Amino acid sequence: MQRRASAQRPDALAAAAPAVFVVLWSTGFVAARAVTPHADPLALLAVRFGIAAALMALLAVALRVRWPRGATIGHVAVVGVLLHGVYLGGVFVAIARGMPAGLSALIVGLQPLISAGIVGPLLGERVAAAQWIGLVVGVVGVTLVLVSQLTVSGVTSFAVAASVAALFGITIGTLYQKRYCVGVDVAAGGVVQYAAAFGVMLVGVAATHQTRIEWTATTIAAFAWLVLVLSVGAVSLLMVLIRRGSAARTASLFYLVPALAAIEAWVLFDEALAIIAIFGIALTACGVWLVQRDPDRV
Repeated sequence: MQRRASAQRPDALAAAAPAVFVVLWSTGFVAARAVTPHADPLALLAVRFGIAAALMALLAVALRVRWPRGATIGHVAVVGVLLHGVYLGGVFVAIARGMPAGLSALIVGLQPLISAGIVGPLLGERVAAAQWIGLVVGVVGVTLVLVSQLTVSGVTSFAVAASVAALFGITIGTLYQKRYCVGVDVAAGGVVQYAAAFGVMLVGVAATHQTRIEWTATTIAAFAWLVLVLSVGAVSLLMVLIRRGSAARTASLFYLVPALAAIEAWVLFDEALAIIAIFGIALTACGVWLVQRDPDRV
């Protein structure tokens, strides 16, 4: 009996992992919304990545993990630049330039359709007909929420461009991780990823001369959440999900992030959530269910 209970516990944890990831990842947008009024985005991310690299290094040493070698180090660094530098850099810059947190999440939420469109040629993964339908339904849902949010004034083309850059950063970074870095230990890989992203942010800070960080209570609380819960916890969980699942299925989880981020931004910052947005959220959930289901089932 005890043995059966212990076997069921890991299964339950594995089943809960996607839901935990979605909730944690969605909070990154509202945390960015809370902290960017008090700090320049690139300076903030440079400090965040530096601390995250140090924490992951301590974890890797404590666990005595196997470190990547040779060309693999370069591949892991590329993932770090794309997944952290381009993606998070784009999101934080867009929000700092006036992009609502919910709208930024929605633009990045178009990732699954792009991932599914190129996953076949790159990785040889089969995307079933039901999954394609789910991806289309999901993008319609995201689009409905996006349209409802576009009524918000003050969104500049630069902020939109930064969000689009973030979209392609996380899309290519996720696929690259699946193709070249699946066997890399999460902690050791995290060190290399964050070190590479830290270097990119330092270059950005030097080029823009934006170094302001006001260490208010809000900044410290949001920063602690961004580093400990997201950079260490959620990103490590993402690496595990990419390793265990197909790229199309992992990408489909991001369809739920815009819905949650929009709700969180509405509750915390009074960002509008219209009826059409609520309908779009429901469509998005249906799309995720179709993509996540077993493609061999009818």
